[in-house]
Amino acid sequence: MNIRIGFVTVSDRASRGEYEDRGGPAMLAWFERVLCCPWTAVRRVVADEQAVIEATLQELADQEACCLIVTTGGTGPAVRDVTPEATEAVCEKMLPGFGELMRQESLKFVPTAILSRQTAGIRGKTLIINLPGKPSAIDDCLNAVFPAVPYCIDLIDGPYLETDPSCCKAFRPQHAQIKMK
Repeated sequence: MNIRIGFVTVSDRASRGEYEDRGGPAMLAWFERVLCCPWTAVRRVVADEQAVIEATLQELADQEACCLIVTTGGTGPAVRDVTPEATEAVCEKMLPGFGELMRQESLKFVPTAILSRQTAGIRGKTLIINLPGKPSAIDDCLNAVFPAVPYCIDLIDGPYLETDPSCCKAFRPQHAQIKMK
């Protein structure tokens, strides 16, 4: 099965070419380090516009058939930060535990993590996770939540994601570990 993962940077300045996208490459580098199965990256850089973010998430899930979409940016309290609203608008099920764990992990490093509004949800057979914009925070948050991601994707009938256990040990219940790869 062809594993496709969407990477979305939400930034007005980066989408206009005025600012170097550092979040997108940081997410991509994390996945290149951790996944040990073949996969394809589908990258997008979009403006902080809810309708544009929604359309991008829908395209990556429905047309590009990404089993996982990770976003960076647009999760704070500023007026133009609307990534969580766009995510909620396109998802059938929300998974608030992702945001809770990411905030808990980030609070170990900065007190302003409480201002973060990261979330996650499911659209069809796609898991969508909102990550922070800072590259080091992206690593911290992915390290915290990713052990549950492969099994979540199993549960929504997605492809079998394999991780390098020396980087990130994916958790699957005993009965799920015998699933055909």
